[in-house]
Amino acid sequence: MDDDVPHDQRVPSARVLLDRVHAAVEQAREVTDHPVLRHLARVGLIAYGAMHLLIAVLAARMALGLRGADADQTGALQLVGSGPGGRALLWLIGLGLLCLGLWQAAEVLLWWRGLLDPARRRRAAVVCVKCLAKGGVYAFFGVTALLFALGLEYEADERLPELTDEVLEIPGGEAAVYLVAAGVVAVGLYTLARGFTGGFMKDVDLPAAPDRWEPVIEGIGRVGYVAKGIAFGLVGVLLWRAASSADVTDATGLDGAMTAIAGVDAGPWLLAGIAVGFAAFGVYALARARYPDRDPSE
Repeated sequence: MDDDVPHDQRVPSARVLLDRVHAAVEQAREVTDHPVLRHLARVGLIAYGAMHLLIAVLAARMALGLRGADADQTGALQLVGSGPGGRALLWLIGLGLLCLGLWQAAEVLLWWRGLLDPARRRRAAVVCVKCLAKGGVYAFFGVTALLFALGLEYEADERLPELTDEVLEIPGGEAAVYLVAAGVVAVGLYTLARGFTGGFMKDVDLPAAPDRWEPVIEGIGRVGYVAKGIAFGLVGVLLWRAASSADVTDATGLDGAMTAIAGVDAGPWLLAGIAVGFAAFGVYALARARYPDRDPSE
């Protein structure tokens, strides 16, 4: 039926539709740029930093041979929930991280036009994927915190081996675990590279920060990103071992990776270094909360 419509009529209709889409995107962009959402995103960044500081405390306890909550995000949330006003804090952390995820992912509203331009399409696609990935990570932690606030706690390091075992039993499951393991290793290497290159400073509004603080923030951030990169790289290696040996006990999360580190001769010293690194990342996240920027492509 469209063949009966003259070409000169179809083109204006398409242009009108595209203009409406542009207008809707601009309106959505104004909403996500609202100061209220920006302040809520700062709350999420503060929560994100505090989680890493708590993980650092749990890792330090492990280095001293003291066991308590798991040295990972769920362990940090358990620690928050067990303290005074824990349930209310978990709600605040969860909502803050969800707003942070929305604020970060909404950066694609600025870059999506590039997807329509062949000359800018590749760069725009990379930026959009990075924004959505980072937003998804924050949102995942936010949902986890809300589940804890509702009393629906779970042990990540217990669930991961179970999930890995279920995946290995289905056709193509081994390849899927290998793929996930490779992805986790890639994330670890990417995080490590950001630490070495200082690329994470793009997430800080440097013009708003005093010049004297810039080298401090960068130094702390480098230590934090390198420590996180090493830790997550080890998680990916353990997942790879689980796929190659069909031994799901090797499939562990962050706490399992730290437990593996603790098992070597220099384990306590290495864990102490990891604890310092996660503490540094937490401080960096707090600095970013003071001077936030969500554009990873500047």
